Amino acid sequence: MRKTIVLLLLGVSALLPAQEQDSMLIRRIFNEALTSREAYENLRWLCKNTKGRIAGTPEAAAAVEFTRQVMLDMGLDTVYIQELMVKRWVRGDVEFARVISSRLGSEDLSVTGLGTSVGTDERGILANVIEVRSFEELDKLGEKRIRGRIVFFNRPMDPTLINVFRAYGEAVDQRVNGASEAARYGASAVIVRSVTTAIDDNPHTGVMDYDEGIPRIPAVCVSTMGANLLSAWLKQDPELKLHLISNCRTYPDVMSYNVIGEIRGSTRPDEIITVGGHLDAWDIGEGAHDDGAGCIQSIEVLRLYKVLGIRPKRTVRAVMFMDEEIAQRGAEKYAELAKLNHEKHYVSLESDRGGFMPRGFGFSTEDDRLEGLLGLEDYFKPYGITEFTRGGGGVDINPLKESGTVLISLVPDMQRYGDYHHSPIDTFEQVNIRELQFGSASIAVLIYLIDKYDL
Repeated sequence: MRKTIVLLLLGVSALLPAQEQDSMLIRRIFNEALTSREAYENLRWLCKNTKGRIAGTPEAAAAVEFTRQVMLDMGLDTVYIQELMVKRWVRGDVEFARVISSRLGSEDLSVTGLGTSVGTDERGILANVIEVRSFEELDKLGEKRIRGRIVFFNRPMDPTLINVFRAYGEAVDQRVNGASEAARYGASAVIVRSVTTAIDDNPHTGVMDYDEGIPRIPAVCVSTMGANLLSAWLKQDPELKLHLISNCRTYPDVMSYNVIGEIRGSTRPDEIITVGGHLDAWDIGEGAHDDGAGCIQSIEVLRLYKVLGIRPKRTVRAVMFMDEEIAQRGAEKYAELAKLNHEKHYVSLESDRGGFMPRGFGFSTEDDRLEGLLGLEDYFKPYGITEFTRGGGGVDINPLKESGTVLISLVPDMQRYGDYHHSPIDTFEQVNIRELQFGSASIAVLIYLIDKYDL
């Protein structure tokens, strides 16, 4: 019965001017998304049953099979996986940090290891602490002041910056490169302020890198409340010590997969439009906003097309990328196979900024295509989505740029993203169904218009 109604509506709409046809179909896409709970329940299952799905884990393997099965059950034209080898880093079950002061007493801090960090031995490290806010400060202190100490990187994100991602970018270098920079001067370990504007007791993890030829020392992040406490105590007792234990370690690489589902194009099947997010998530949380939401939204685009009888001219492909958080090997493998198979990627869109209310889209392309894409804003104004700007992409789709693919970012409201990013509270309960589905519908509409009008 539902299929008959869809066909009748399509027949009536064919008699209307193109703009009215588009407006009617866009309304139907939003209506279907905002009245369905299917995507939300898929996100619930992913979060609650594959918590801690960092690449190479059994939880990541379960997430691969779940999303593959969801797309198989939808009856898509094609569902398949791409093999790739990923790093296998395991946090371990002991993460401990205690401040010890002869003047102030002792206090435990909320810490968690940084991704790919080495661990300590069983006894841990007990050492004096020196606080810095930049690599320049580190250089001025030199080896004499740093050797044997634990370096405490305490540069906060700038809360006055409206663009939270810019503030994140200006603070994250201490997390990524701090261990090697401190090790150059003989530091025994580093403890890094969580990269978030939130003031709470939740440590925010993330990947870090070691430079070749530099000793590898343990690296942990500390909650912002813990960082504030440690800084305050150091002002009162510069000779306090920190006892740090972490038993994370790295194992040999293991096999994992990208997961892909397609609706094959009706007239230009060899031109591919991708929508995607990354399936892996940090092991201390459920990965709801980062990036379960983006994966489920990408699958939902295909469901919306199936339910509403939308047959795109081009092949629309939902991609669940693996290993974005550690080494981006899923992105590399996808681009490698795309080149090997001579695939033409017309447009690629990434959703990896959380499942919050969408504000618009960012586009990276040549000027001759950019004007038409920015002009699509008018279709979205009735839904309060008005920020269409130059500059789009994402970690997983950026490797496609060299082939001339238009790169697009879904841009949701960004102000709360940093509260949850890489933290234990990035859970299913933090995602609002309407905000999630506004994002799903927005992506589906944008791709529909790009495909229809050859933008």
